[in-house]
Parts: sequence; structure tokens; C-alpha cells
Amino acid sequence: MNREIEESCNNIWTQCMGLSAHENALIVTDDEKKDLGDALYRSAKALGANVTLIQMPVAKVSGEEPPASVSAAMMHADVIICPTEQSITHTAARIQAVKNGARIATMPGITEKMFREGPICADYSIVEKVTDQYAELLTQAASCRVITERNHEIILNLSGRKGIASTGVYRNSGQAGNLPSGEAYIAPLEDGANGEFCVNGSIVGVGILQSPIILKLKQGRLIEISGDQSGEVARAIPDNTLSRTIGELGIGTNTQAHLTGIILEDEKISGSIHLAFGTNVSFGGTVKASSHIDCVTLNPTVYFDDVLVIQDGKFLLS
Repeated sequence: MNREIEESCNNIWTQCMGLSAHENALIVTDDEKKDLGDALYRSAKALGANVTLIQMPVAKVSGEEPPASVSAAMMHADVIICPTEQSITHTAARIQAVKNGARIATMPGITEKMFREGPICADYSIVEKVTDQYAELLTQAASCRVITERNHEIILNLSGRKGIASTGVYRNSGQAGNLPSGEAYIAPLEDGANGEFCVNGSIVGVGILQSPIILKLKQGRLIEISGDQSGEVARAIPDNTLSRTIGELGIGTNTQAHLTGIILEDEKISGSIHLAFGTNVSFGGTVKASSHIDCVTLNPTVYFDDVLVIQDGKFLLS
């Protein structure tokens, strides 16, 4: 095993997940990410955990449920790590495992490079502090106004919804999120997003954009996609009402994250904003779709209840 990858695996199990000897650890991987699954397996075994590795086919789309046998195994584990090509973060399998007390780190699109450098190597004590702060601000805010490139503006209704902190530290029963992490996010009201959102970073299923894409929303529904790659984007977001309903507003908080075309890292870029369409029942929303498609934009300006909190991608609150 590469020394840097070995160190990252050990840090993930001990610092981020708090794995104890003799706990039941489960690694859920797929055909594309099996090498990293194997590395995590060897690391957990060396730490004395009762570890199981399950490998499944690559899912067709982000948010697709894993096979029933995988879901069943997740119900009997104390600690679960999921290095996969597609995301299982917002699946019923993950939700039920958390309700059963498991602590879970999902790693959709994880790469070996992320294990060697970048966001997985961040100082998670700092990531945790900033993420917790902005998650609380999301909870307190009734609305959020986002101004993106070319002065496109969208307003989202957050009333009654709770901000979630994905800090990368999941040491307590029932805690879950991404690794690498650094994201404060919320499920906006499903009929409460209106305006235009200019995406200049990346989109799940498309990768890094060659030119900006404009997404137009009305009463929470994506009604228009424009830009040079609009055809690609339209194909990436399933063309049905639930899959094109606003699902998430997220704020990246990891200073070591960079634009790579892999959403796991892109949505964590410090000061970035992402909107997602589709499933959000796993974090306080009401949409259960066949997908969850994130769209990342860089250098936004953001207001919570008319209070400026991010300007051109820079955090203003300390």
C-alpha cells in the first residue's frame, strides 16, 4: 500500500470515524473504487476491528439505492465507509443505517489523489468550526439570496428547515456525511426557490463546465437550462418533476478543496455554493427522486435574510 494512502486510511478510521478495536466496520465499495476499498479494509483490520468488505456494481446514477444485500449489511455495522463511483449519500439505505446507530462516511467519486493530498488532508478542527457556524446560520435564516456570475440572482425559502454540518468528523452514533468533507447544507422549501443560478464550476454527470450554465427556477422547479452545454446538463438531470425539484443549498468550507470535476471535492471548495436537484429526504426535505444532482458555482455573493455573509466567494463572518 502506498505510504500516503496508508496514512490517510489510518487517519480516516481513527481521527474522523473514531474506530475502536472490536467494533463492526463495513466498507461498501464498487468495481470502480475497489482498490481504495481494499486499502481501507487492510487498515481497519490492522486496527483490530471486525471488518467486512462488500463490492457491488457501479450504480447507474447518483442517489440510486444499493442492492438489498448491501442495505441489509449496513443495518448491522457500527462504522461504515463507502468509497464508490456514484453517491449513496442520499439513499434510504444510508438513512436507515444512521437511524440504526451507525456512523457513516460516504465517498462518492473519491480518488487516490484525494488520499494523498487535497481536501482529505485538511485540518478538520478548522473545517469543523467553520462548517458548524454556517450550518447554524442556515438554520436561523428564513431566506437566502445568491448572486452569481453575470448578476444572476436566486432567492430560496429556508423557513423551518435545519442546516446540516458535514464536518468530516463522525465519531458519535448516528452521525454521517461525506469524506473528504467541509460543507454546510440545507433542504430549501421545495416550492420556495425562484430566479436564476449561474453555474461556473461543475455539475454531476457533466464534470467541469467549459462555459457557464444558467438554471432558471420557478416555485422550486427547474424550468429552463441555457448555455453552450445545456444539452449535456439536460441529459444529466432526469427529466421528471421530482428529479428537477430543488433539493439542496450547500456552502463549501474546505480550504484544501479545488475544482476537479468530481463533486465530492468540488462542492467542498471554501466559499462555493451548490444547488442540487432531486432527493433530499435524508436531511429534512420531502423529495424522494431517483437522483440527486449537484451544481457547483464559484465566487458567489450570498445574503441570509439580507445580511451579507459571503462576498465573491470570501467568508465575511469569523
